[in-house]
Amino acid sequence: MSTLYSYASANIRRTYLLFVVFLGFLIGVGFIFSQALEAPAILWIVVAFSTILSLVSFFWSDRIAIGLSGAREISDEHNLLYDIVENLAITAGLPKPRLYIIPELAINAFATGRDPAHGVVAVTEGALEKLERSELEGVVAHEMSHIKNRDTLVATIAVVLAGFIAIAADFFLRTMFWGGGRRRDRGSGATGIFILIGIILAILAPIFAQLVQLAISRKREFLADASGSLLTRYPEGLASALEKIGRDATPMTRVSHATAHLYLSNPFRRSADFMARIFSTHPPLEERIRILRS
Repeated sequence: MSTLYSYASANIRRTYLLFVVFLGFLIGVGFIFSQALEAPAILWIVVAFSTILSLVSFFWSDRIAIGLSGAREISDEHNLLYDIVENLAITAGLPKPRLYIIPELAINAFATGRDPAHGVVAVTEGALEKLERSELEGVVAHEMSHIKNRDTLVATIAVVLAGFIAIAADFFLRTMFWGGGRRRDRGSGATGIFILIGIILAILAPIFAQLVQLAISRKREFLADASGSLLTRYPEGLASALEKIGRDATPMTRVSHATAHLYLSNPFRRSADFMARIFSTHPPLEERIRILRS
């Protein structure tokens, strides 16, 4: 019989498996492009730049997310939220994260920070106004679980790698278009095969990278749901909050696609069709609620 413990463990394994596939795919793309362009240095450039961009993004992710959301830092003037975060931090054995209020009437929240010592939890004004204490505890526990599970590291690097693959693919196609004629003329045998594979990869790689990045993001949401419920020992609190989010029609007015994956629930309105669900940063609310209540 599946439990929250087994579900959390399974999601950890699946997430890191996806991440290994992602890194392997990035190296494979770099190798194919380097062979097709007859420039072995491209592989090392791809690996080096993706590593540098991941580190830069990781160390600055909290400032970027806070700045884009327009959130303001608070201390203890919001007694309820402050008390909930302090109690959950003690229970989880974490340093108390910095608290921010997002000036939005929709129900939502996000966590960021490169490690527990630099953790940030931001909650919308709508969540404070519309959620009961147990529901707000479920939401905050979910976000603190992201910090404890190092999800900000995984999510940030996944986003950067997906973006870098798209840039590399665009560079390859432009190089082939503007300077690849001579290569195609003299390309034969193995080089010609690499050129053909490279063109196919340049078209399909960004789509595959985006799907893997989204799959990682969705797995981390399931994991944070399970971890947060273990923290509060009350899965119904988060399940009820997710139900309210599903019924809430209030749009978010200041949100970016660059930080959408950080939020508790997808801040953009999405249709329920098949393609929208595949390219969503979050699993369906109904599925998350069903798992929490099972």
